[in-house]
Amino acid sequence: MKKLLLFCTALLLTVSVQAQQFDVSFSKDVLSEPFTGDVLLFLSQENKNPKNAFVPLELPPVYRVQVTNLKPNEGVVLDDSAISYPNTLTNIERGSYYVQVVFDRNLGGQDMGKSPGNLFSEPQQLTFDKNFDTTHTLQANQMVPEIPFKETKQLKELALKSEVLSEFHNKEVTIAGAVSLPKEYHENPDATYPVLFSVFGFGANYKTHSGSKKYAFTHLADTPVIVVYLDGNSPEGHSTYANSDINGPWGDALVKEFIPALEAQYRTNGAKFVFGHSSGGWTSLWLQLNYPETFSGAWASAPDQVDFRNWQGEDIYEVDNLYYDANGNILADITMGGGYPIIAAKDIYQVEAVVSRGGQIRSFDAVFSSRDADGNIIRLVDAETGDINKEAVPLFKRYDLSYQIRNNWETYKEVVNNDIRISIGEQDNFHLHKAVHLFDEEMKKLESTIEIDYYPGDHFTVFTPAYKEDGQRFLDKQYRTWQQENN
Repeated sequence: MKKLLLFCTALLLTVSVQAQQFDVSFSKDVLSEPFTGDVLLFLSQENKNPKNAFVPLELPPVYRVQVTNLKPNEGVVLDDSAISYPNTLTNIERGSYYVQVVFDRNLGGQDMGKSPGNLFSEPQQLTFDKNFDTTHTLQANQMVPEIPFKETKQLKELALKSEVLSEFHNKEVTIAGAVSLPKEYHENPDATYPVLFSVFGFGANYKTHSGSKKYAFTHLADTPVIVVYLDGNSPEGHSTYANSDINGPWGDALVKEFIPALEAQYRTNGAKFVFGHSSGGWTSLWLQLNYPETFSGAWASAPDQVDFRNWQGEDIYEVDNLYYDANGNILADITMGGGYPIIAAKDIYQVEAVVSRGGQIRSFDAVFSSRDADGNIIRLVDAETGDINKEAVPLFKRYDLSYQIRNNWETYKEVVNNDIRISIGEQDNFHLHKAVHLFDEEMKKLESTIEIDYYPGDHFTVFTPAYKEDGQRFLDKQYRTWQQENN
């Protein structure tokens, strides 16, 4: 027995010694001061720039450690003690990988690998074999540059310091967007124009996506329109321009600071409308419901969950776990072809827990939840087990649009009936059409006249010319109504 115990101890010591390791650092040429924050190691067998993986549609092996006052050229080890997905470095499938390290300075950008100011290493291709005691060395010698804005005669950037967001975060925060002027704007110096705020979905950026032909608008009815492209990117993900306990008062910043600055600089006629797809779709609904005196119509295309009784497929008020159903079957967060599962909820929550900020699921926590006594975000789901945190549910309910409307119908009745359109594909990859159906049922019970339409297609293919024409028709109708009421 004694010999067996000695053998087991020796075996454990051998295993602990033979562990895959990375020794990483950053060059003093890119940052001369000490670094405090998260250090992330990204791997991929296909993506030659693994730090640029689009989580959660990509699920890269990723590892994270936190450091304090790490000096330039001073190494820190990532090994099996690092927070990891999908498993430890020693247990990762053997083979060839592209690898990159990122030092997250958290200076305002949402995407870890692309946040301006973050430090990163050039990608290297390494082979992991059965020699587990190999230590690989990486040094971050690059800094993510600021994304340039390509201004033209018709496309301008509007960026200003937000006083309310800066006060909330106790540091300077900028609110910004791209202003697309109609071609007639400079030819007719006395003309004024309506404004359409176009809000991108998760991961987009107004600096690179403004003017996109897919979401381009030129007129409301017969009037040329100024289109303002917003994206809402914040350190925790998409702000959705909601007033949030975590992200701060983004809605107030938009309505009380950004819009007055826009109207002071450009010739607007007072008519304002909002359109968005995906997270931008949810944004458009939230803005219209909460600022009905500002906006005169909202078209929400494939909005994020509008009824939390269908949260990525499950009812957060009734179920206890979002990884497995009542029969123990694993749940899919992302589907194809009307329901064929491709990415499990478990994988999405767990990879985002390692990346730590900026992911789609964690973005929801930052919009809908709050902080605990220690200052940590109260997460809806335990990333390890998939269990729903019952403490988070009432916090989320504050932003359940279906719940809020049906329980405060007299407050929202006029806005819902007259100023909102929702459209979505019946094969939405994120189960969002199911939430819209629940919302629709509640609106019918209230005898609401809200416009809700369903189309063939998924989250990414639904935006066909016919789909857009129907949305344009709604916006044209809303503008004509505004003209009648204001002329």
